[in-house]
Amino acid sequence: MVKARSPRSIWMKSWLSDKTKFGHLPLISEVRNNNPEDFKNYLRIDGTTFDFLLGLIGPLIQKEDTIMRESIPPEQRLLATLTFLATGMTYQRLKCSTAISASSLCEIIPETCDAIFKVLKKDYLTVSIV
Repeated sequence: MVKARSPRSIWMKSWLSDKTKFGHLPLISEVRNNNPEDFKNYLRIDGTTFDFLLGLIGPLIQKEDTIMRESIPPEQRLLATLTFLATGMTYQRLKCSTAISASSLCEIIPETCDAIFKVLKKDYLTVSIV
């Protein structure tokens, strides 16, 4: 008896594959350039601080491209993380605005938070032991 093959699942949803078209990076870049106060209101961080933070953690959160797909750039990783922290959106809702899958967000956000803590802990963050 031969077992029937189950249909293949989709590798990546088509709307998630084109982050430049469907993600919020182009919109946020436009807001940042033309309405800095809205950028700060949305992410709770101004553009200069965003660039400073990206410069510090960029090398820690950069991933290599593969044969199958391009990696999510550090700017987009930081943007997704700050959006999550500023808004409290669920990964499922954040998926729709960032065009990054929820499973990728489950990895990106903790990795980015760890990188932020790692680079800022010495000079900007203090841990009190009770």
